[in-house]
Amino acid sequence: MEYILLFIFAVFVNNIVFSQFLGICPFLGVSQKIDTAIGMSAAVAFVLTIATIVTFLIQYYVLNAFELQYLQTITFILVIASLVQMLEIMLKKISPSLYQALGVFLPLITTNCAVLGVAILVIQKEYNLLQSVVYAFSTALGFGLALIMFAGIRESLALVNVPKAMKGTPIALIVAGIMAMAFMGFSGVVKI
Repeated sequence: MEYILLFIFAVFVNNIVFSQFLGICPFLGVSQKIDTAIGMSAAVAFVLTIATIVTFLIQYYVLNAFELQYLQTITFILVIASLVQMLEIMLKKISPSLYQALGVFLPLITTNCAVLGVAILVIQKEYNLLQSVVYAFSTALGFGLALIMFAGIRESLALVNVPKAMKGTPIALIVAGIMAMAFMGFSGVVKI
């Protein structure tokens, strides 16, 4: 039951985009098409989950063991950058069309503060490895849910007659704010 509550908490209640405001760059940048949003969501889910596992193990078996906690941030950044580089090489070989669709946004996963934020949060919250994996994967699903929903809305907005001054980024930010308020409705559902 604890893991189900953690899942609901990470996806809906404490959504990484809408309540913690992490991962805003890809949220706004990759959300013009649903196809690209799905690809970005999958890439972030992979990197976020694997990065959390690797950084968790490095934190407890290297940094804590040798009292090098002050190297946490730089170590985590290097691990995340390496994983993104590995993902980029794999996508180039396996799915060139997805690689082309993501374009410049794939390297942005390296600097996506959501990935680094979750890796640090699981350490701060003192989760065990299984809790960390559930939280990371759930957070990635929450990120994907927000990104895909937002992309769908933006695709619909492209077909609607929006006032000239509101086209593009202004209406996107208004919609993101309304979505954040909608996700706030889940705040009373689960307490962790």
